[in-house]
Amino acid sequence: GLERGAKNQFSTFSNFITTINQKKEGTGSRSPPTQLGIPNIKSVRDLPPICLDVRQKQRVSIDTLPQELKAPIPPEPALPIRTKTVKDFQDDMEKAKSSGDWKAVHDFYSTTFDSFLEINAAFKRDVNYPFNTIEDSGINAKFVNVVYDALLNTPQDVQKSVLKGIINGLLQEWKGPRTKDDLRAYCILLQNPQFSNTSTYVIYAHLLRQIAALTEADHHFLVHWSKKISQRRFKQLVDRLLQFISLRLFPAKPEEFPPMMKCTWWIPSATKVLALFNAANSLSGPPIISYTDFYNSTLDHIDLMEEYHNWQCYGNSHRFSFCQYPFIISIAAKKVIIQRDSEQQMISIARQSLVDKVSRRQKPDMNMLFLNVKVRRTHLVSDSLDELARKRADLKKKLKVTFVGEAGLDMGGLTKEWFLLLIRQIFHPDYEGILLIFGIISSFYCKLLVQLMGLAVYNSITLDIRFPPCCYKKLLSPPIVPCDHNALIGICDVTLEDLVQIMPELAHGLSELLSYEGNVEEDFYSTFQVFQEEFGVIKSYNLKPNGDKIPVTNQNRKEYVQLYVDFLLNKSIYKQFAAFYYGFHSVCASYALLLLRPEEVEILVCGSPELDMSALQRSTQYEGYQKTDLTIRYFWDVVLGFSLDLQKKLLHFATGSDRVPVGGMADLNFKISKSETSTNWLPVAHTCFNQLCLPPYKNKKELKQKLIIGISNAEGFGLE
Repeated sequence: GLERGAKNQFSTFSNFITTINQKKEGTGSRSPPTQLGIPNIKSVRDLPPICLDVRQKQRVSIDTLPQELKAPIPPEPALPIRTKTVKDFQDDMEKAKSSGDWKAVHDFYSTTFDSFLEINAAFKRDVNYPFNTIEDSGINAKFVNVVYDALLNTPQDVQKSVLKGIINGLLQEWKGPRTKDDLRAYCILLQNPQFSNTSTYVIYAHLLRQIAALTEADHHFLVHWSKKISQRRFKQLVDRLLQFISLRLFPAKPEEFPPMMKCTWWIPSATKVLALFNAANSLSGPPIISYTDFYNSTLDHIDLMEEYHNWQCYGNSHRFSFCQYPFIISIAAKKVIIQRDSEQQMISIARQSLVDKVSRRQKPDMNMLFLNVKVRRTHLVSDSLDELARKRADLKKKLKVTFVGEAGLDMGGLTKEWFLLLIRQIFHPDYEGILLIFGIISSFYCKLLVQLMGLAVYNSITLDIRFPPCCYKKLLSPPIVPCDHNALIGICDVTLEDLVQIMPELAHGLSELLSYEGNVEEDFYSTFQVFQEEFGVIKSYNLKPNGDKIPVTNQNRKEYVQLYVDFLLNKSIYKQFAAFYYGFHSVCASYALLLLRPEEVEILVCGSPELDMSALQRSTQYEGYQKTDLTIRYFWDVVLGFSLDLQKKLLHFATGSDRVPVGGMADLNFKISKSETSTNWLPVAHTCFNQLCLPPYKNKKELKQKLIIGISNAEGFGLE
């Protein structure tokens, strides 16, 4: 292993260890054990679950851990005294580069990484201080960064000495619980840039396995310490883990790795360590990186439904599934899971209807397999609500829409048109309208309204809805309807930022209260009692027991603001939002909702409002035309020059919706077909198939004129 040359390739982990042992025996050094020190771990299935759902495991202090996790802190062994500073190391590097003598640098690296104790001796800010709290890891981050930044620019023998030392540390025989020095060493080793090279993956895998096998209390420390890593290096760590998982799933050179059967624990270990960084990111305010940076698009190419079914069957047991760690699954992959799960539910419900019909010796009817909605355009809202109210038992069947008096057949286009027109009429774009709706209409109609949103997700339709973000948090609280009817639903943690999206003026006033530098009690003269108008009547509510007698002061104003926000967004609308919650889940009830973040639910419901017509141009298919034809060149010149409003009208005309689906423009499967009609005709669209039929107009001016007329007068369907 050590003699393979500049490429730094290692044949197998065991061969590499054997080489090290032989060299150490030759120099009279102590010989470490020849097997990895991971006692009592037979397979990855014995590893503990790590941060399975960070929404439910946001611990902020070791004191919040269960009593059994509060293991006594083992004594830290005495550390060697190492006095080298950042400046000393940088001077050694400069001398080595100019003279070509790397001995001092080699000695530093080989000594520093020879054991966990030496790592702490070099990088712990004060070797005599324990640093055993979650607030401070005690790591000299600047020194670590400088040493790692220089490592890849050193000769191969220096780099190999570091890997040799890491193996020494991993081979250490552990007795009793890990010390905080051990956790510090793990935290430092994870940042080693050498692990971006596939030749080091065997060593990297064993490092990840040991970290994954730590106790939950130890993970708690690593999570909080990871929050202190800089954004750039945090992202590098996440990307390195994602790359490790991707290359183990689909190796470019399979011969580089051991057979999959011998290292089934690689991917689970890496995913569990990645979960620690996801937890750290979620606990940080604001997050260090975007939640989308944890997506692994490689997983889009595996059998996701098998993963989903395994997870459904085995839950959060010892059988690994990526669905246990939904943060790693992209929104596009989650959409596929939800679509297929919905399709299976539709088939199951349709089959049951057919069986019931046959068992009663009645003649089967194709219409019984669908949720058939017949509406008049002139009475769109009332007809739609009446239809949904009468056909509650059919809500989980495939939706089919008929516009009375029109000959169009619904292959998907009429459904999109119905949703688009209905949502525009029902939902006011002003967020404050949401609370107004909850306050003035009956729970029955509120439930019907939100069923539309559930139907859209269930039938894979994107809507132009402007719900505030906290609404989606409430819809996932909890994501599965509880069996206990007395259980609270729709109650979630809300903040002043959530209120800003709904009542910006009130939120601004509360923010001013929090930052006020004077005497809050004397100047504001407020208590923990609030007033709200309901149907013209002013009512008072205590935010806490005897709130009308408790003044708001500089000391308790944060509590007052939090209770007030909670009252507005949870308690005061509980009954109305309960109808909203049950209406959504009456259609969308699925374990797949456990995989989603609130932001992802919003994307599934609303799609993206950002139109990238250049991306649409790149993914468009042609029938009867070539992309170099003059008519097609005229078309894209015109469309790319359209205003945003006209581009939305074109998208609506051709697809039935002006929203971009989750997968972007490429997911539209947009097609332009040549229409062999007269150029006097306007363009025609088949919204069921996202197809635009375009006559071969003679010039750009004529094409633009006919296209604008067509897309601006696009309501109604007919048959050719």
